Amino acid sequence: MIPMIAGILNFAGPDMMIILLIVFLLFGAKKLPELARGMGRAVKEFSAARDEIEKEFDQSGPSGAAQPKLLDAASEQKSAS
Repeated sequence: MIPMIAGILNFAGPDMMIILLIVFLLFGAKKLPELARGMGRAVKEFSAARDEIEKEFDQSGPSGAAQPKLLDAASEQKSAS
């Protein structure tokens, strides 16, 4: 199953040209700029949402968790005696 999926997603030059030709025939020359604009907006919104989520994780991660206390060998010996 995995090799089949990898084979489907591996587009070469001629394959991509056929796909672009089919898209051109389906949507026409007048719709292509509009579709490209819509895709650009979608990618921009997705990137902004991803950046916002990463920013929230960065802000809550280090400051929200308690930092572990590291002991050196000298303080361990003092506490043991």
